[in-house]
Amino acid sequence: MLAYFDCFSGISGDMTLGAFLDLGVQADRLRHDLSFLPIESFEMAVSSVEKSGLQAVRCQIVPGKSHSHRRYADIRAMIDESDLPASVKISALSIFRKLALAESGIHGRPVDDVHFHEVGAVDAIVDIVGCCLSMNYLGITQVAASALPQGHGFVDCHHGRLPLPAPATLSLLKDIPVYGVAVEGELVTPTGAAIIATLGERFGPMPPMTISAVGYGAGSREYASHPNLLRIVIGTPLHDRREHQDGYLTDTVHIIETTIDDMNPEVFGYLMEELFARGALDVYWIPVYMKKNRPGTLVQILTHEPQVDVLRDLLFSETTSIGMRVSTASRWMLPRETMTVVLSMGPVAIKKVVLPDGETRWIPEFESCRRVAREQNMPIRSAYEQIAREASALSSSGATRPTGR
Repeated sequence: MLAYFDCFSGISGDMTLGAFLDLGVQADRLRHDLSFLPIESFEMAVSSVEKSGLQAVRCQIVPGKSHSHRRYADIRAMIDESDLPASVKISALSIFRKLALAESGIHGRPVDDVHFHEVGAVDAIVDIVGCCLSMNYLGITQVAASALPQGHGFVDCHHGRLPLPAPATLSLLKDIPVYGVAVEGELVTPTGAAIIATLGERFGPMPPMTISAVGYGAGSREYASHPNLLRIVIGTPLHDRREHQDGYLTDTVHIIETTIDDMNPEVFGYLMEELFARGALDVYWIPVYMKKNRPGTLVQILTHEPQVDVLRDLLFSETTSIGMRVSTASRWMLPRETMTVVLSMGPVAIKKVVLPDGETRWIPEFESCRRVAREQNMPIRSAYEQIAREASALSSSGATRPTGR
């Protein structure tokens, strides 16, 4: 199941939980499973609201009298020792780890000693774990999202008055498309940013899918310019992908090509980011020699048919190209599955690839290798080998399982 987060008014933890409840997650079941967490008492207030004529669910987590501020190490131990499903633990720990790394970089503290004030409170813990439980209930295994709007102004928190977007939010949204809007207020909270930055596989227009349900989660603020809602659309991805009896997968892709010899080379980095954000499967820059022996660049883009027009328009608007070619090609692929597993160095992302003879390859994702290499002060090659070795051993014991990523 694919979930598309349409963040036209941003994203927060309570908006995410409200949208999942609107999609059919049972509040009583959520309350019961959240009781596995060793945290202080809380009330989950669920209500139906209307914003701009749209029905939505408002979910407010009201803590009891006690109010705790926790370190990342405390939250990690709390989730690890709970009776939550293993896949939910992995997803929740990944979200909190991303938050901890952002806070560690901002405040210059070791990751385990990072103090979560706002996001260490019971409401943020319930929002994050409740989101992961909801994805588990609904069978969501893929997440995509729109670009994220950013408001302006200031927000008061434990550290004092901070500018918006909040520093933690900006750190969490590195390499994710964002845009500014003329709205005073916090549209994307650190909790919301951590959820979508951890679970989101791609960002941009809605991917091809057959829609099965739509849920709206309401935020607490009111804006004159738009309804303060998060919309989550779930359904089945649409790809021309078929599995053959010989063990391979096939699909059809479109190839867009253009050659450029008169553009500022600084534009190419920006162009690649925008192409991927709008649905490109892969992008290549290939050195070529053109007319009059001029050095140039062959731009080659792989995509599925629904994104062809969007990428064509982007190329014409962002480059000096005055023409391009589009062709189709068939692909042969090995079955693969992206997973997050908890190893000795923490949660890491890996790709499980199955060969036709049944042999399994475990391919660590580069970002996980880079993180482990830096945290453990080891060569990235050693991190790659250690992750692959531990993942293979874990698979043999039957302990690996996919997450929402």
